[in-house]
Amino acid sequence: MTQQIFPLNTWYVACTPDEVQDQPFARKICNISLVLFRNLDNEIRALEDFCPHRGAALSLGRIENGQLVCGYHGLRMGDKGKVESMPNQRVQGFPCIKAYVTVERYGFVWIWPGDQTLADSSLIPELAWATNKDWTYGGGLFHINCDYRLMVDNLMDLTHETYVHASSIGQKEIDEAPVSTKVEGNQVVTSRFMDDVYAPPFWQNALRANDLADDVKVDRWQICRFDLPSHIMIEVGVAHAGLGGYHAPQAFKASSIVVDFITPESDTSIWYFWGMARNFKPQDQKLTDSISEGQGVIFSEDLEVLEKQQQNLLLHPDRKLLKLDIDAGGVKARRLIDRAIKQEQLLAPKAP
Repeated sequence: MTQQIFPLNTWYVACTPDEVQDQPFARKICNISLVLFRNLDNEIRALEDFCPHRGAALSLGRIENGQLVCGYHGLRMGDKGKVESMPNQRVQGFPCIKAYVTVERYGFVWIWPGDQTLADSSLIPELAWATNKDWTYGGGLFHINCDYRLMVDNLMDLTHETYVHASSIGQKEIDEAPVSTKVEGNQVVTSRFMDDVYAPPFWQNALRANDLADDVKVDRWQICRFDLPSHIMIEVGVAHAGLGGYHAPQAFKASSIVVDFITPESDTSIWYFWGMARNFKPQDQKLTDSISEGQGVIFSEDLEVLEKQQQNLLLHPDRKLLKLDIDAGGVKARRLIDRAIKQEQLLAPKAP
């Protein structure tokens, strides 16, 4: 039996609403093969991707009148996992397949992969920027072949920006600025502040977009916030130097929140929902598209590093990795993850 490496009694982002159209949509989450589809009320529902007749993948079928029709023999499934009918066959006594609670909120479809009786929509993280007209959001999705915890490590220590993202958001001052790490309840926070530096190219563009001079010294900040199971919000920005940095008046800074929802597909692969929420020029769709394009290039650089790292770790499973001060955020996040998994296992019903 393999070791459980991710919490299950929690909310993950399964997809974005636009991914689920008029055909069944297959996605694996936490090693569970799922099929997502829209019912008669246009609500997105999720079932295990398994026809109870012969085990075919329901995602290869079609949708009729809000029901899944298996593409193998025509068996029809309701949105709660109950077998509804099959041509010329008596199937009402077939057992239900597993249905998973889903909630559409903040522009994402959330799923609870664990004990369905514990699913509580009030536990979906609150995203204040998503309901505020003064903010806008743009982002995308990457599939990456790595353990989801490697991405957590990556985002909770941004030292790598100097090297991996040298042409966009990296600068040598990142290396030189001290990192603060703390745990606030069930949240890990790492922060780094760089004062009186020149903005790297990405932030020069952001300053210009906000009608600010881009060739003057700035104060820069990075505040990474990890929440279970694997959500990371990173407050980032620059302000003209000497005006308060993070606390500077909005008129003198360009700031935003880097949004990272990391959903395990398997033990060694993830769905990475990334984006940026910003509160300057929220109506400028061209700016949103431009920022998303730049972010996509930046995150694609992480993709190659993480996939090669995963390959190395699989080839050398007994090698111990070194830890430095800059790794504290990832280390503390992993401790919260391990504690959550342990609590799940202690509360799980014991097999007879």
